[in-house]
Amino acid sequence: MSEISADYVIVGAGSAGCVLANRLSANPAIKVVLLEAGGRDWNPWIHIPVGYFKTMHNPAVDWCYRTEPDPGLNGRALDWPRGKVLGGSSSLNGLLYVRGQPQDYDRWAQMGNPGWGWEDVLPLFKRSEHQERGADEYHGDQGTLSVSDMRLKRPICDAWVAAAQEAGYPFNPDYNGATQEGVGYFQLTTRNGRRCSAAVAFLNPARKRPNLTIITHAQASHIILEGRRATGVAYRDRAGFDQVVRAGREVILSSGAIGSPQLLMLSGIGEAAHLQEHGIEVRHDLRAVGRHMQDHL
Repeated sequence: MSEISADYVIVGAGSAGCVLANRLSANPAIKVVLLEAGGRDWNPWIHIPVGYFKTMHNPAVDWCYRTEPDPGLNGRALDWPRGKVLGGSSSLNGLLYVRGQPQDYDRWAQMGNPGWGWEDVLPLFKRSEHQERGADEYHGDQGTLSVSDMRLKRPICDAWVAAAQEAGYPFNPDYNGATQEGVGYFQLTTRNGRRCSAAVAFLNPARKRPNLTIITHAQASHIILEGRRATGVAYRDRAGFDQVVRAGREVILSSGAIGSPQLLMLSGIGEAAHLQEHGIEVRHDLRAVGRHMQDHL
């Protein structure tokens, strides 16, 4: 077993992890290690917008999860693609740029999460965005995440939009603007006809920084705890050997809605009774871990 150290250890190089690696390593005095269970985003189908037909359900880049039968879906089980590659699910998804409803952010802040209100996060969206339409009250054009309008227009889609307006729905040329309500065309995370994943937008510009180390094929096994403080991450490398990376400041979990709670529970952080069922030593009884997730179909 070998051991390296850094100021920050980021677990997961998906949509959040790539941004964090970029922002933290911008300070040359800060050493950052980024761990990713998958590999490099070299598969050419990742970068071709329609290529998700080739990458979803491909175990080389997709975790290939499948849900348990869901009563709310008449007992059906669904495939649940999650990226196992640099860029995470932003390297597999349908490229739709949808920020979310402002009221949802405000509700999170009202529930006791300062900094999550819409007025707090909007400047961060603008900072990250390179909107081809240009900058305005809701958009930025100096960021590295390219946002483009759809190039392909079909008569049947135009007819659908027209029919929705005849049914009383307002036309909305920018659902990432003042309001989401209405009907219109998607905005896409594309640049010059190619996918602009989180890895392309945020990791590639930072890749050559000497204070950033990116380790792929690094499957995190557990968080190393000293008392109640996280001080490192244990992982298994591509050759199957156990390795450790120590964190002088923080361990940051950005392994997604499935991976992050799973890693917490494997580390003994979660509902005590549930952990004990699986023979995991309880380090912190925290009942919310792994619960209350909501997802769209």
